Amino acid sequence: MTTLEVDPGPVLRAETYYLPPGPRPGRPAPDWSGIPGAELVYHWIDYRMGRRTPIPTAFVIGAPPVYARINHNRWLGDCANCGTACLVSLTDLRYGCTECKRDWVELIVPSDPGAVEAEMLALPLTRDRNWWHPDDPNNPYTPEPEPEPPAEPEPPTDPEPQP
Repeated sequence: MTTLEVDPGPVLRAETYYLPPGPRPGRPAPDWSGIPGAELVYHWIDYRMGRRTPIPTAFVIGAPPVYARINHNRWLGDCANCGTACLVSLTDLRYGCTECKRDWVELIVPSDPGAVEAEMLALPLTRDRNWWHPDDPNNPYTPEPEPEPPAEPEPPTDPEPQP
């Protein structure tokens, strides 16, 4: 690793990025440990940007799910309404948009996020750490199909006996 490269560390999730502010003089630090992962972004937007965005209270009926993806070492979800992306939780499978205030939709994550993250950690540069769910309709890469098993050879046929 050269002096310009920095170890990017583990793949970022909502729980490791959307952290509460530090303590203020004479006050204890805020405790966000009881806030579900999908709701952390709403608290973070409030304190970092001073923008009070209501936390969704319902799911959008019939809405297609949002697929979690990795972009430059961050687990992201993309809003189908406005295109905004934010870091997502892989344990709280809801996605809501802080920009257009869309209510919750289902978040689809890989069946084994640890395996996906291990694959990403093998790549040394953050810019190379990108992954799309194979079922995501927005996936720009066509997943490689499963290889077909080799065809079984036909059994040899006995030649007809000559009279």
